[in-house]
Amino acid sequence: MIEPLILACVAISMIFNTLGVIGLHRFPDVYTRLHAATKCTTFGSIFATIAVAAYGFGQWYYGNAAYGNMTAHAIFALLALLITNPTGAHAIARAAHLSGISPKRAVVDILEEDRKKTGSKKREEAKGVES
Repeated sequence: MIEPLILACVAISMIFNTLGVIGLHRFPDVYTRLHAATKCTTFGSIFATIAVAAYGFGQWYYGNAAYGNMTAHAIFALLALLITNPTGAHAIARAAHLSGISPKRAVVDILEEDRKKTGSKKREEAKGVES
């Protein structure tokens, strides 16, 4: 009864993770690759966890208490992934930008504009202190 839900979630998870791999290989720069990998692996992990939780809940419902713990652990792992995956991707993208890697075909780079504004203010403040 619950097997079609589990198979559907596993299939969706495999599709998202495959799209993430394709995005890593096909996209032109670190930012778009990071976007593809982060989005796809996050969604793939969500559906994989739903499949694990559904299986564990089904087994728990039929009297196997150990599978209740598996479901809880899978949900906690998913929560950790939902927090760390976007945070890590943001840190990597920020570090890439600060190291001078610019996005391909970017029309507007607000972070660079902000860096230039703050950089000029810091230079003016440093000149004022030296005087």
